[in-house]
Amino acid sequence: MIFGIGTDIVLISRIKNSKAFAEKILSASEMQLWEEKTSSKQQNFLAKQFACKEAVAKAIGTGFSNTIFPKDIEILRNSAGKPYINAQANLEEVFSDLRIINSHVSIADEIDYVVAFVIIET
Repeated sequence: MIFGIGTDIVLISRIKNSKAFAEKILSASEMQLWEEKTSSKQQNFLAKQFACKEAVAKAIGTGFSNTIFPKDIEILRNSAGKPYINAQANLEEVFSDLRIINSHVSIADEIDYVVAFVIIET
């Protein structure tokens, strides 16, 4: 059963392509992926990750709060490039408490914008 749906759109140029911003929102695994990107692709990656994290927080219904932080929401890709949520720290606990059993993530980008769509299921 669908528990929540979240979506977010990000204007890529509003995302600061800085190590400080990356360290603020990315998990260690995501940070490694960001560092492996060429500088021209780092800003787009940050925008995608941020949009996904916002969409997850909206799907849960809390937004970012004292319970869930951007670093708790790890967005990785499988071998085919499909994004998925790897719940970390507080998010793992929230997913367990809410009995979240499945999630779906979709990301799209077009020139100036990134959009993310998330469905979580119980």
